[in-house]
Amino acid sequence: MPLLDHFHPPLSRTHPWRGFHGAWAVAMARLLNAGGLPPGYYAVPFFDRDGPIEIDLAAVERPGEPAIPGGSDFPQPWVPPEPELAVAVEWPDLDDAGVEVLSDEGDPWLAAAVELVSPRNKDRPQSRAAFTAKCAGYLRCGCGLVVVDVVTVRRADLRSELLGMLGGEPGPAGPAALSAVSYRPVGGAAGGRLLAWTESLRDGSPLPAVPLWLGGGKVVRLDLGASYEAACLDLGIRQAG
Repeated sequence: MPLLDHFHPPLSRTHPWRGFHGAWAVAMARLLNAGGLPPGYYAVPFFDRDGPIEIDLAAVERPGEPAIPGGSDFPQPWVPPEPELAVAVEWPDLDDAGVEVLSDEGDPWLAAAVELVSPRNKDRPQSRAAFTAKCAGYLRCGCGLVVVDVVTVRRADLRSELLGMLGGEPGPAGPAALSAVSYRPVGGAAGGRLLAWTESLRDGSPLPAVPLWLGGGKVVRLDLGASYEAACLDLGIRQAG
């Protein structure tokens, strides 16, 4: 199933993007839980209809607990390509209350997150700053992050804004159009680096698989194409023509 435009008619009338994003997050979680994640991890979809408050998909590890049975055997290790961006950034000490709650010993802790960009995330400087601050928060606490932007009604270089918020070194301009960017934070407050894998997306073209980093060097394959097709099937969306 190629990528469709969910922000213009006819799909914007028949299947509003908010509903589709929710279905896509559910499909991602379902496929990850069906054998895409290693033992001890599980994925949970979140969606907030009122704005960019919750993460769209979380990959969580429960220390010391056995794996939740999935629909297939343990996935074979997947080796992603070399990152196309590796820059020095400033990782502050992990001392805020939110991070402490997420990393309490014995409780599930957040290992990775997937963000599906909304038009509101890109419409004003304040909105872009709020979105990149949320993304920076995940990275600062060691979470892997994938940002998927299929919004066709607004453009913004969210990757460059995120690097600026993290004090990153100047790099090539990020994608201002449709994209999927996978981030891996490495190191601590001193000598921290951010690695990024960027895939350009296009309406009418298949969606790629991208690396989803879980921390500790663990990585799984996040198949955007398979989850997108599953979401379209769930909602009865067919390719035109």
